[in-house]
Amino acid sequence: MSSSDANLIYEILAGDAEAYGILVRRYQKPIFNLMLRMTCCDEDAMDLTQETFVRAYEKLEQFKGSSPFFPWLYTIGMNRARDFLRRVKASRTAVESLSSDPGLASNSGEDLYESADAEQVSHLLQKLPHDYREALVLRFHEGLSVSELASALGISVSGAKMRIHRGLLKLRELLGGKTHGE
Repeated sequence: MSSSDANLIYEILAGDAEAYGILVRRYQKPIFNLMLRMTCCDEDAMDLTQETFVRAYEKLEQFKGSSPFFPWLYTIGMNRARDFLRRVKASRTAVESLSSDPGLASNSGEDLYESADAEQVSHLLQKLPHDYREALVLRFHEGLSVSELASALGISVSGAKMRIHRGLLKLRELLGGKTHGE
């Protein structure tokens, strides 16, 4: 944790609520970007970003100053995103069960993904299981190291490596197996 984060947290816990605004401004954009990648919706991302900062403020007393603040904040954000995505998935599943079209399920969409650009990869990330999507987003979009990713997700370093590896395999599968050589 940078000393400025540590100083701000000390000030916040001492009663200076305005110091929290500095932390929010410092980390709002990366948290919003994470939420946007997880939800693909500006409104949902804004709501989840706000929820993340509210929850972090409420739990700031529980923060251990010996570890970096940003991965701790990411963990809170990821938990907010997971809860949100579970709710969305449950409602989508209910709607899909009412209006399922067997023709759509058999379409692999391989012709649609002939070349993998950033937009296509972003779209395909939404099809990955939440655990794999989280790992890939944190590692490649947010640039966290494997150990930071493990800390943010509350798993071991080897578990983080496995999620990244399996997520990449699933992503390649969805891309039509264009990189089978690895």
